[in-house]
Amino acid sequence: MTAKYTADPRDQAHENPKTGDDTSNRDKNPDDWTTGDEPMTGAQASYLKTLSEEAGESFDDGLTKAEASKRIDALQDKTGRGT
Repeated sequence: MTAKYTADPRDQAHENPKTGDDTSNRDKNPDDWTTGDEPMTGAQASYLKTLSEEAGESFDDGLTKAEASKRIDALQDKTGRGT
């Protein structure tokens, strides 16, 4: 019996959709996220707490992922950490 050759997927060059010229995936509106209504991640909470302290504003630990993303954007603009 001969073995059937299957190409190793690691040998195929695939462009990362989040790093190419097409930034549509990176710029997706948080309101359109499929997991946007889930609780914010630990990383979001940590960064949001830091930004809230720097901005002199209260930290809300009950935000969703989408809400936290929007709040982070707003506080980045306020604190000068925005890009």
